[in-house]
Amino acid sequence: MQYFVFLRVISYIGTPLFKGGDTLDPNFYRPISILPCLSKVCESQVNKQVTDHLESHRTFSAVQSGFRAGHGCTSATLKVLNDIITAIDKRQYCAAVFIDLAKAFDSVNHHILIGRLSSLGFSDDCLAWFTNYLADRVQCVKSEGMLSGPLAVSMGVPQGSILGPTIFSVYFNDVALAAGDSLIHLYADDTILYISGPSLDTMLSNLQTSFNAIQHSFRGLQLLLNASKTKCMLFNRSLPAPARLTSITTLDGSDLEYVDIYKYLGVWLDCKLSFQTHIKHLQSKIKSRVGFLFRNKASFTYAAKLTLVRLTILPILDFGDVIYKIASNTLLSKLDAVYHSAIRFVTKAPYTTHHCDLYALVGWPSLHSRRQTHWLQVIYKSMLGKARPYLSSLVTMATPIRSTRSSRCISLIIPKANTSFGRLSFQFSAACDWNELQKSLKLETYLPHQLQTSAI
Repeated sequence: MQYFVFLRVISYIGTPLFKGGDTLDPNFYRPISILPCLSKVCESQVNKQVTDHLESHRTFSAVQSGFRAGHGCTSATLKVLNDIITAIDKRQYCAAVFIDLAKAFDSVNHHILIGRLSSLGFSDDCLAWFTNYLADRVQCVKSEGMLSGPLAVSMGVPQGSILGPTIFSVYFNDVALAAGDSLIHLYADDTILYISGPSLDTMLSNLQTSFNAIQHSFRGLQLLLNASKTKCMLFNRSLPAPARLTSITTLDGSDLEYVDIYKYLGVWLDCKLSFQTHIKHLQSKIKSRVGFLFRNKASFTYAAKLTLVRLTILPILDFGDVIYKIASNTLLSKLDAVYHSAIRFVTKAPYTTHHCDLYALVGWPSLHSRRQTHWLQVIYKSMLGKARPYLSSLVTMATPIRSTRSSRCISLIIPKANTSFGRLSFQFSAACDWNELQKSLKLETYLPHQLQTSAI
């Protein structure tokens, strides 16, 4: 233990990254902590034991998706959007508060954290270990070759550590209990609080009540709400737009700003869920990268070009593609254009080359096929119970009335949808697309044992 303490007692922050704003204000710089490698080896073993214990005892809230195996930004966003689309399909208003906290990871109170761990049944030896792990830390800042003097760190979880995200999730977990009549989803400290209803005034009043309770929960944890970055959004596609929206306010009396677009877990959401802004950002980002590659194309072999596009272009298109796939074909075609441009960089094919020929040259499918493959994988995992429960619960297998050849296929119950927009929800489109796959491939139930024994 003493050796471990020696190895991790001092960390330093490399050259801080400027986030935008006032260059003279330290608050506009993102710290990049560098910790001893050997301490991380020890942390990884402790983290595995702690995580296994917490998951086996179902400690984490079902709506906490941050830093958990099998969870991710995509699954969390799919769940939130399913709820919003379903509400809009019922001709209800839906409003959300995207909550931002100021330096949440740096504000963790160690005494409260140890108390949380104690309430979860951690032994006295474990509590002593964590107390020692958090205590007596100092850090320095290195910038332009100069190293500052050491400064004691009495709060927060170690930045850049392996254990930090896990113990922060423990610290933050019970915030979900304060949501009241509203729905909530957590991804580490990224929190969305949302609610729907036929009456706009009643809905916003209930949202305010839930938001107040959440703020009191933050205060109990000594976490500070960043009111200037906490935003509200009213999702609406067909209902009459109100002349003036009732303000959602903080406990300090500040009105939250209503916005039409917001970047949530890496995806730009707009109030009509058209994904126009998100696709515009994707298109711009890929154009910039492809332009750089074209300007330096003479430096790369064919194999290098292929690898560069795979590593720098395709991940951008793949991230969240099962979310924004509900955008219009007109918008999605803009991504096809930059995808084709990336393939032409690899193959040197002329601009007039048909897109089918481009795909054949590199052996890649169309973007539509890539999205559909990823989408069907999500559905398949949901059916097997391999996805998160909040997604798996949205798919229900149909029970055949009589045994026929067609009944040997595994089909899903298609829920009711009132509008074409409602048919874009996860629960509706997943059932339809899976059933269509069954018909086209004539899949038989060689999976029934897995499906019956999996926890769905």
